Amino acid sequence: MSGMNVLFIAAEAAPFAKVGGMADVVGSLPAALIKQGADARVMMPLYGHIDRDRWGISHLFTFTFPRRTGPVEVGVWTTVYDGVPFYFIQGFPFFGTPSDQSTYTSLDWDAPRFIFFCQAVMAAAWEIKERIGWFPDVMQVNDWHTGLVPFFLHLSKADPDWGKVASVLSIHNMAYQGDYVGGWLWEQGIPGRDHPDLIYQNKGDNLMAMALTYSDMISTVSPRYATEIQYANMGYGLEGFVRRRVGDLYGILNGIDTEMWDPATDTKLVSNYHALNFSERRPANKALLQREAGLDVRADVPVIGVVSRLVWQKGFDLAIPALWNLLSNTDVQFVLLGSGEDNLEAEFARLGQAFGWRAKVWIGYNATVAQHIYAGSDLFLMPSHFEPCGIGQMLAMRYGSLPVVRETGGLADTVQNYDNGSADSGTGFVFNWEQPSAVLGTLRWAVETFYNRKAAWARMQQRAMQTDFSWYTSAGKYLAMYERAIQRRRG
Repeated sequence: MSGMNVLFIAAEAAPFAKVGGMADVVGSLPAALIKQGADARVMMPLYGHIDRDRWGISHLFTFTFPRRTGPVEVGVWTTVYDGVPFYFIQGFPFFGTPSDQSTYTSLDWDAPRFIFFCQAVMAAAWEIKERIGWFPDVMQVNDWHTGLVPFFLHLSKADPDWGKVASVLSIHNMAYQGDYVGGWLWEQGIPGRDHPDLIYQNKGDNLMAMALTYSDMISTVSPRYATEIQYANMGYGLEGFVRRRVGDLYGILNGIDTEMWDPATDTKLVSNYHALNFSERRPANKALLQREAGLDVRADVPVIGVVSRLVWQKGFDLAIPALWNLLSNTDVQFVLLGSGEDNLEAEFARLGQAFGWRAKVWIGYNATVAQHIYAGSDLFLMPSHFEPCGIGQMLAMRYGSLPVVRETGGLADTVQNYDNGSADSGTGFVFNWEQPSAVLGTLRWAVETFYNRKAAWARMQQRAMQTDFSWYTSAGKYLAMYERAIQRRRG
């Protein structure tokens, strides 16, 4: 279907609001789809923390939306970023107020405001059709925050206009589901969900389950994750819903914006480089990182880097004991930039204090420091318990830092394990068991390779930097999935 209209609906999108990998996808995939002939647009909340002047966000129109608890004045704001039209939903007291400074809060506030967002999306899409003449062929919803939209489309399937609009659910993280929200749904007069699967498994108040049930097609952000969520340890109680829809399930690997993330042009680097000259030009970035971290400036010592949210999912409960052991008796350096759960922040701060001469821990986030870690570290640690796709390992490889990862989700799909017996293999180091000993053993293996197999190490770096993580191939797969969803909806 040439020139299909695709509306992405999401709680976050880079660069306007970013918490996790969803923002990177919604912020970059639509532009890739436009390059392949689609008319892709994005609709998201207008959080109070979004700088409207910085991004040139202007008011488009306002309309009154009737709700069971009373009418709401809904403002629609817009801008164009990277060639993609963005629409922002404002509505008191949910979005767009000075006090609305957090993308996510707690479920008892996020549930009612994202239920409102789903309702407002449907109304705003219709208003855009009437006022501007643009209407989607496909609505792509992302995770539980937008899970009501496929249900609303199901309720409207007899309408001559809405009945043609297909829905696609993209699962970024199955662990977060928007469950037990039945009271808020009832409060707003949302009709009962009578699908047998929802009734049988008592999931009529679970927004992710509703999206899994009513979407025309389902995608995940990596092929491996599409398999993993069919089983209990990764399905979090919804694996049965996934298995019921396996014929409609696509595992499409996320990409990255290779023009934005390019060591050859990155202005945050002290020395730009590419896959053919990194041996000469990359070391200056390592030296800068070491100086910035207050560590000895040594080219001969491996630097292990981390840029991450500090949460259980990322596997740092496995990494911390391994790092204590490694830093105690091995000539390595360690740098970390991240924030998250209080206990993990405290544990890493203690690690940084205990090994101050060879470790630096920054609690928080700084985009420039993050780039310095990608470009200056030798190894990039991601020991995740689960990782639907992961962006960090792709960025690290793009910048020549070799990932040390657990074999799960997108990490398994993107990192090729190094084989000691092969002179030309690998883009990183992979382990399987969720044990600190597995992290330690793999780090030792990587460090030993750094010290004793210099030629193989350089070939791994070059191979990693030349791996194609652009959105081009993935965008084509999304378009094929949209075609099938439209055929399903209209057939």
